[in-house]
Amino acid sequence: MADIRSNFLGIRSPNPFWLASAPPTDKEINVTRAFEAGWGGVVWKTLGEDPPIVNVNGPRYATLMAQDRRVIGLNNIELITDRPLHTNLQEIRRVKRSWPDRALLVSLMVPCEEQGWKRILAQVEDTGADGVELNFGCPHGMSERGMGSAVGQVPEYIRMVTAWCKHHSRLPVVVKLTPNVTDVRLPARAARAGGADAVSLINTINSVMGVDLDRMVMLPSTAGQGSHGGYCGPAVKPIALNMVAEIARDARTADLPLSGIGGVGNWRDAAEYIALGCGTVQVCTAAMVYGFRIVQDMCDGLSNFMDEQGYATLDDFRGRALASVRDWQSLDLGHVEKALIDQDACIRCGRCHVVCEDTAHQAITAMVDGVRRFQVKEEECVGCNLCASICPVPGCISMRALQPGEVDARTGIRVTGEYANWTTHPNNPQRPPPAAAPAMA
Repeated sequence: MADIRSNFLGIRSPNPFWLASAPPTDKEINVTRAFEAGWGGVVWKTLGEDPPIVNVNGPRYATLMAQDRRVIGLNNIELITDRPLHTNLQEIRRVKRSWPDRALLVSLMVPCEEQGWKRILAQVEDTGADGVELNFGCPHGMSERGMGSAVGQVPEYIRMVTAWCKHHSRLPVVVKLTPNVTDVRLPARAARAGGADAVSLINTINSVMGVDLDRMVMLPSTAGQGSHGGYCGPAVKPIALNMVAEIARDARTADLPLSGIGGVGNWRDAAEYIALGCGTVQVCTAAMVYGFRIVQDMCDGLSNFMDEQGYATLDDFRGRALASVRDWQSLDLGHVEKALIDQDACIRCGRCHVVCEDTAHQAITAMVDGVRRFQVKEEECVGCNLCASICPVPGCISMRALQPGEVDARTGIRVTGEYANWTTHPNNPQRPPPAAAPAMA
C-alpha cells in the first residue's frame, strides 16, 4: 500500500488533505468532526485581535451552478472569525492536545503594526499549534481595512510582515497569497525574502456572482445591498494550478514549499497539485458542499492511484509534471497532431461538426457518401483539440500525433521536428542567424 503520510515543514499528518482556513474550521466542534472523519490537518479560521469583527447576519454565500445543479463556484462575503480571540485560543489548545497526530495551523490577520503581530503570535504559539498561516489574500471586507489582499498585493508589505513574524515566533510561517495580482511570482519572492517557510495559494478571487433581475440587486445581497466577495470552488482550479506552477518553476522561489488551494474536490485534483510541486492541499468548497466524509474517498483514491503508478510515497511524484510546463516560445512547433473519431463510439450528435464549422477550421464532415457520418478532414485539421474537448462521449475523439516522416496533409510538409521551437522557427523574424560553417583546414 502507498504511504500517503505528509511531512510539510516538519509538520506530520496522516495524509496531505487539510481543511483550509474558512467557515469549516471556525470552531472546536467543526475541527473535531473533521478529524474524526479523517482529515490530515486544518488551518484554523483566521484570527484577529479583540474586539472581534462583526459579520453580516444575512446571505453570505452565492453559488455558480452547472446545468445538473452541481456547485462549480462559490462566492462568500464572510470575514474572519467573529468570536473572541481567547475563545478561539482555548479551543485550539484543546483540539491540538486531543489530536496530536494531526496538523493544526492557525491563520492570522492583524493590522500592519509590528507589536500587534508580536502579541498574537505569542498567544498562538502558547496553544501548541504547529504553525501559522499569514492571511494576505482575503479580497473583501478586511482588505478595505488595510489587511488581507491589501497587504498581499504589495510585495514590500509581504516581506516586512513576514520578517516580523519570523522574528517574533519559532513556529513555521506559511504565507497565503492572493490571486488578485498580475504576477504571482512577485509576492512569492517577497515572502521568501521575508523568511517565509512556505507559501499557500490561492486565496479567493474578487467577484460579483450575479444579479437578481427581478429585484435588480447583486448577489448575494443583504437588505438590498451587496459587496464583492471571494470566489472559490472547482472553477478556480485552473487559475490556481497555473499560479502554483509559476512559483514552482521560478528560479527565485523553486525551493519554496507549497500548499495548494483552489477547487480540490477529489483525489485527482489533489494529485495534480502534488504533481506540480505541492506538499499538501487545502480544501474548503468541497467540504462545504458535500460534508467532511469526502476525505475518505480522497485518501482511498490517492492511495490506489499511487499503487497503480508504482509511487511508494508522495515525494515519488511530487513535482514530476513541472518540467512539462514551459513558456510558449519553448513549445515544439515541429510536432503535429490530428483529431481521430472512433466511429463505433460516435453517437452522431454532430456537436463536433457544428463547433468546428462555426468556430474553428471546417475540418469535420457531416456526410460521407450520403450517410450522416462525422469524419476528420486531415487536410484542414490543425489539431486544436476543440472537438475532443466538447464531445459528450469520453474517448470518442482522440488526438493522433504524426510520426517523423509522415506528411502533414494540411501543409504538405514532412514531419521532422527540425524546428524545435519559435526561437529557431524560420517564420520568426528575430531568430538567431545560423551557425557559421567551420573553416576549411
